[in-house]
Amino acid sequence: MAKILKSNDEARKALEAGVDKLADTVKVTLGPKGRNVVLERKYGSPLITNDGVTIAKEIELEDPFENMGAALVREVSTKTNDVAGDGTTTATLLAQAMIHEGQRNLAAGANPIVMRKGMAKAVDAAVEAMKATAKKVSGTDDIARVGTVSSGDETIGKLIAEAMEKVSHDGVITVEESKTAETYSEIVEGMMFDRGYVTPYMVTDTDKMEAVMDDAYIMITDQKISVIQDLVPLLEGIMKSGRKLVIIAEDIEGEALSTLIVNRLRGTLNVVAVKAPGFGDRRKEMLQDIAILTGGTVISPDVGYELKDASMELLGHARQVKVDKENTIIVGGAGDKAAIDGRVKQIRAQIETTTSDYDKEKLQERLAKLAGGVAVIKVGAATETEMKEKKLRIEDALNATRAAVEEGIVPGGGTIFADAIPAVETLMNGVEGDEKTGMKIVAKALEAPIKQIAANAGLDGSVILENIKSHVKEQSTYGFDAYKEVYCDMIEAGIVDPVKVTRSALQNAASVASMVLTTEAVVADKPEPPAPAPAAPDMGGMGGMY
Repeated sequence: MAKILKSNDEARKALEAGVDKLADTVKVTLGPKGRNVVLERKYGSPLITNDGVTIAKEIELEDPFENMGAALVREVSTKTNDVAGDGTTTATLLAQAMIHEGQRNLAAGANPIVMRKGMAKAVDAAVEAMKATAKKVSGTDDIARVGTVSSGDETIGKLIAEAMEKVSHDGVITVEESKTAETYSEIVEGMMFDRGYVTPYMVTDTDKMEAVMDDAYIMITDQKISVIQDLVPLLEGIMKSGRKLVIIAEDIEGEALSTLIVNRLRGTLNVVAVKAPGFGDRRKEMLQDIAILTGGTVISPDVGYELKDASMELLGHARQVKVDKENTIIVGGAGDKAAIDGRVKQIRAQIETTTSDYDKEKLQERLAKLAGGVAVIKVGAATETEMKEKKLRIEDALNATRAAVEEGIVPGGGTIFADAIPAVETLMNGVEGDEKTGMKIVAKALEAPIKQIAANAGLDGSVILENIKSHVKEQSTYGFDAYKEVYCDMIEAGIVDPVKVTRSALQNAASVASMVLTTEAVVADKPEPPAPAPAAPDMGGMGGMY
């Protein structure tokens, strides 16, 4: 396929135009008085959001060169979201500011390679200054503040803080759509996994369509059960004891399933069968988790047990097992505490060493089920459009609070970026030429968040910025509350950001900005010419017409 090329200033200008189109759309959402953006959907109602990364992912430009610029900034947004879970709009804004300032200096003859070196040093100095300002999150109040600032809603902040307090640091918090207009949180006690009963004939409560098994034995196997003969000795023992049985297996089918159903309906055996959670190696690990939690043994050839070896001694035990169509919850497992602690320690070690984000997420879920618990935030709203928007805000706020617990909090409202400017200016002392120019680019970009937050509130950002900069030395937490339009101590006012979010935004923005500024040529596919219109059909047999 033929290509079209642009080089030098023309190439960078085309990229910059794409950067501006995306960044100008995203940055209107920044701050407490930021606006929303409406995204068209091919099916269903439009999505209204103020989430930077969601907006960035939707933007595709017609011009291939401009689209490349937009794609680079989209990467800033996505990378920041992956690392910190929030701060995507700030990252986009910082990248735009650095690219603008850098382009101006390149036009004046600056060397982009030397300039990039100065930018990298300035970013390192600014990040160190941010980390030095950070304070540890202490208690629910700090968590609620972070959640409130991220979502722009005090109720959401409190909801997240309550959920985090209930499930502890190891717990998992998930966000789901509510069937009502209310937004609330609920705690799932015990271990929950997303597999329900294999047949509704096994329910004990027909109104709620769930099987509740109190004081139940649990058989755990990674085998497929299709022949009942293997389990007869075990089932006879259960019937004699008068206890209830939960079977967790890869699958239960054929003769085995029909025999269990018949005995269940006759009332001779109180049993419920559930498919094993997960797939492949992860399934084996999850079954082992259940076995340790309940004090049972996984019946598997891997550990030397076949189905015919199943006996009462190999079964786990729980105070209650609740099974519905989609989920199973095991409460009060009778496992040995030391064994559970050992398993928790092992999973924590795996989390530390894994490099895959997906694996880490799955390991954290397993850890939560064993150690912390699971909280579910149910998002409710009057309309589906509002619910989707609210859900995105809650997810962002949840990510922000997790980031805050990890690395601490700093003054919010763009203040931390202004606080980092003196560190960059100190670094400039004794540095000359284009390296110093690179440092100046970063220092100038650090002013952008405060200016944009003020602009979105309909105020003059330059005046506010100068006021804050004049107080930096004596009070690093001094900033501007754009919502109330007053100057205040940002920490005391509860306007805080996680340092992980602010530093990730700056580092990712600088990374992409320096790539754009060192670009000397751009190559894109030449658009295909539109196909010619088909010729009109031959109108044969119409001779003699005039």
